[in-house]
Amino acid sequence: MKIHEYQAKELLKEHGISVPLGKLASSVEEAVAAVRPLIEASGNKVVVVKSQIHAGGRGKGRFKEYPNLGGVNVVLDGLKGGIEAAEAKVKELAQQMLGSTLVTIQTGPDGKQVNKLYIEQGVDIDRELYLSIVLDRGQSRNIIMASTEGGTEIEIVAEETPEKILWETIDPAIGLANFQASRLALGLGLTGDAKKSGVNFLLALAKAAQDLDADLVEINPLVVTKQGKVMALDGKMSFDDNSLFRHKDIATMRDLSEEDPAEVKADEYGLNFIKLDGTIGCLVNGAGLAMATMDTIKHVGGEPANFLDVGGGATTENVTAAFKIITEDPSVRGIFVNIFGGIMQCDVIATGVVEAVKEVGLKVPLVVRLEGTNVKAGRKIIDESGLKVVSAIDMKDGAQKIVELAK
Repeated sequence: MKIHEYQAKELLKEHGISVPLGKLASSVEEAVAAVRPLIEASGNKVVVVKSQIHAGGRGKGRFKEYPNLGGVNVVLDGLKGGIEAAEAKVKELAQQMLGSTLVTIQTGPDGKQVNKLYIEQGVDIDRELYLSIVLDRGQSRNIIMASTEGGTEIEIVAEETPEKILWETIDPAIGLANFQASRLALGLGLTGDAKKSGVNFLLALAKAAQDLDADLVEINPLVVTKQGKVMALDGKMSFDDNSLFRHKDIATMRDLSEEDPAEVKADEYGLNFIKLDGTIGCLVNGAGLAMATMDTIKHVGGEPANFLDVGGGATTENVTAAFKIITEDPSVRGIFVNIFGGIMQCDVIATGVVEAVKEVGLKVPLVVRLEGTNVKAGRKIIDESGLKVVSAIDMKDGAQKIVELAK
């Protein structure tokens, strides 16, 4: 589960991590009202207006409606014209940004509509750095990565100057050790007060990531102020969904408007669904079989439109919902139902497919491969349904048939 920047900063602050002062705004009026308290509290007449969407690259992104306007805007008007001038500029920006569509490198060409802004105090920046904590599945441990190349996508740094990426493995039993934090701080060129601040920041962030069951914490940029203080100027966090029962406060931060509607609907029915870019819809039971099905589709020249695992205990209702989700995707040009029944029974799958087709209709080719528990009953349900279904004898046969039919 992902959360917004303003939510990430709330959590960071609760764990003793330094972040700038800021206020959330969902309307133009709230954006303007945030300016004066921020300037008075920080003493800095510069404020920043930040779009809140679940995507990176906001600063370099551009609005469809305002091609010259970025997703993050620094308001300097308060330096010369005072608070009133800053308020006027923030009002102008909020009027343009709220309700408009921001396109970034991570949103794709469709972009995302901005419904919330974060109004933040300006910070006197001396240096920009990069910092993240991510789960390394190879080691089954968190690693902390840092770089002097703050403000740049870490993928670009890894490709062009990999030697500038520093990292340490975090032992889950003891957390990030003091000597590891000190080594990273020195590697980032921190000295004096900035080094002390940086070490404390690193230790607190590593502990927060573990305590919150975060599978990603990214601070880009991490800044060193001219006063020698290390601070999170940005914040991106995502969490292991399986841990949310331990963090009910974090679960309430979920913003469904930022998620794919199909994935939200699938979650309601207990389905594991991820939208992909291909044209072959897949309905499969079991994550391993779903991955193998997608690989086989690609192997025979097709592209899967989704990952969809109905699980081992799906009901007819779940299967019907799964089939509807697939057929509602306009990019789907063929559907492959690939079921190997163990706990999942083939007749349940077959009934669900028939019910869904009767309800929503079938406008694209459908190939079904059933094998396992109650397979004869499942095939009989399909055969007697009157549906135009192509049967497959195995997974490769089914993949070849649906790719050919989808052409």
